[in-house]
Amino acid sequence: MDFQAGILQDGSPMESLEKQLLCPICLEMFSKPVVVLPCQHNLCRKCANDVFQAANPYGQGRVSLISGGRFRCPSCRHEVLLDRHGVYGLQRNLLVENIIDIYKQECSSRPLKKGEHPMCKEHEDERINIYCVTCEVPTCSMCKVFGAHKDCEVAPLQTVFQGQKTELNNCISMLVAGNDRIQTIISQLEDSCQSTEENSEAAKRELCARFDALAALLEEKKAELLQRISQEQADKTAFIQSLICQYKEQLEKSSRLVETAIQAAEETGGAAFLMNAKQLIKMIVEASKGGRLDKIEQGYESMDAFSVSLDHLTEAIHALDFDPAEEDEEYFDGEEDEVEE
Repeated sequence: MDFQAGILQDGSPMESLEKQLLCPICLEMFSKPVVVLPCQHNLCRKCANDVFQAANPYGQGRVSLISGGRFRCPSCRHEVLLDRHGVYGLQRNLLVENIIDIYKQECSSRPLKKGEHPMCKEHEDERINIYCVTCEVPTCSMCKVFGAHKDCEVAPLQTVFQGQKTELNNCISMLVAGNDRIQTIISQLEDSCQSTEENSEAAKRELCARFDALAALLEEKKAELLQRISQEQADKTAFIQSLICQYKEQLEKSSRLVETAIQAAEETGGAAFLMNAKQLIKMIVEASKGGRLDKIEQGYESMDAFSVSLDHLTEAIHALDFDPAEEDEEYFDGEEDEVEE
């Protein structure tokens, strides 16, 4: 963590230090134990475990003897590989834990600065200390007694502040987990695209070998069938690539929304935070309810349907096609023909 850079940018060294000690997941001060990832970023162990469980939903409740799984750092997206010990195998950052202890001791002895609390615009000498539930805005006691909010329902400012901040933190965790799932789907789609290309090449090689054995008579037919395989490959890879682009666009939009939410959650003032929190939460909820993107069916990348058996009689060559076994029986006069699905 670059403490010196933060101190130079902010007026108060303690405020800069506090920002450096916030967990990017829960947006609270790091809680012990603090684990350090291979990319040198820090997380609370509980938050690291939450991210790990979200990225490995099928591995919950059991530990692999070979590998504990993987997840991506929420700060830099670096992939973190875990052994069979899971997040408990990550090294603790004792330096950060000691800094947090010193910081908390210093904060407990600091007097509050004047002017840190927002003041009411209508009553300049009154601090904003309540929340109007009816109008959904922070206000002061004088506004409730004599002002525009005298007939409104109000609630303690700190209660609403903690409630909406907790809701925003939950939304951020939901987005982070959703981003990991989207990244996993993108990786699977990329693997499927590669498998489609590899299987297509394998089908081409097999088809060429069988047609070469029949020499020139099969050359014209071979070119026709190769073209069909190539067309199928192009159609499938184009569809998968379009899905990859869609998921990447959704991931980029969601990541930008996460960054905006994290910046808002770093606001320590209840009133200033509540000015934009409700709208931001609404945007996150709407983004999480967005339309579901398409997925490829299981076995979509398979090209086995283009495999044929060329043990045919010479008179049946001109009628050769990617036919099912039932139609091939006409050319074999009852002899069974093994056709790969």
